[in-house]
Amino acid sequence: MEEIEAVGRIVLDCAFKVHSSLGPGLLESAYEACLAYEIAKHAAIKRQVTMPIAYDGIAIDVGYRLDLLVAESVVVELKAVEKLHDLHMAQLLGYLKLGGYRLGFLLNFNVKHMKDGIKRVVYGL
Repeated sequence: MEEIEAVGRIVLDCAFKVHSSLGPGLLESAYEACLAYEIAKHAAIKRQVTMPIAYDGIAIDVGYRLDLLVAESVVVELKAVEKLHDLHMAQLLGYLKLGGYRLGFLLNFNVKHMKDGIKRVVYGL
């Protein structure tokens, strides 16, 4: 878990850097691209990772996509919304469950201070 926490620190440091530079008010896709660029300086990253559902012994692609998967271990779901809702958290929890991941972040960039847009989730403890 120590390695995963180190990856989590990278994600948050990069999120603060991107938000400080861009501020609120842009589209989610802009934050995703810039955050992926920053994280890639420090860790392996994948964007828009397909997340199939295992059903009846087969993997079925139903259109779920992780925004970012960092170091094959940390899920990052980005938003640029006025307010985070329970549905956003449910989406992140679903991705953690489906992929067997332990740590995830729900990051809302449409806030004045980035610290107010961060939800950290540890799954399966």
